[in-house]
Amino acid sequence: MDLLTIFIRTVIIYFVVFLVMRVMGKREIGKLSVFDLVISIMIAEIAVIILEDPDKAFLEGLLPMATLVSIQIVIAYVTLKNRHLRLLFDGMPSAIIENGKLNRSEMAKQKYNLDDLMLQLRQNHISSVSDVAFAYLETTGKLTVVEKSDFQPAPKMNPSSPGKPFFRYEGLPLPLIMDGKVQDQNLDQIKQTRFWLKNKLQEKNIRNFKEVFLCTYDHRGQLFVDRKER
Repeated sequence: MDLLTIFIRTVIIYFVVFLVMRVMGKREIGKLSVFDLVISIMIAEIAVIILEDPDKAFLEGLLPMATLVSIQIVIAYVTLKNRHLRLLFDGMPSAIIENGKLNRSEMAKQKYNLDDLMLQLRQNHISSVSDVAFAYLETTGKLTVVEKSDFQPAPKMNPSSPGKPFFRYEGLPLPLIMDGKVQDQNLDQIKQTRFWLKNKLQEKNIRNFKEVFLCTYDHRGQLFVDRKER
């Protein structure tokens, strides 16, 4: 196999892999779940095999690549429509710190040690665990941190714990509906019911939960509602 053939193969494979990553979408570049990582590694391995084995026909390498891309596109489309399948493939974020306390059982489950935690806290410009209210290990391995400074004391005391100030969260809003599915655990967090949520939606001329693509609740008690396209 002469140098010119190697050069031509390398150039062609470069553009093929580039095209494959573009077809798979920006999601593959911005964040890699376990499923995304497996697909990306397999595509890279196939590309290396094509370059290293001069006797292997191009089609024998391009066909597996096309198959992997097809699988990824189909699964991405299906999981876009079905949150249960999305959680199956991508998993769920893990609460490493809750209410300022380390969740040791979750850390052990995720094989996540204190060195990992301190490293990612420093990457978030946080020097002390005591400054953290909540920390979630995302499915991509990134740590999302909510600092205690994002909580503002309200002008009253916590009725469940006399003598302690009541803190109101001013960070990210809670999703109450995603893809038409009510998030009951988040409703429980704000001490509300599906009946309350339905009444709120009816005020916006929405009769059914399935009509809602996303509904969130912020610290001011405001609902954001995005309806599904008809």
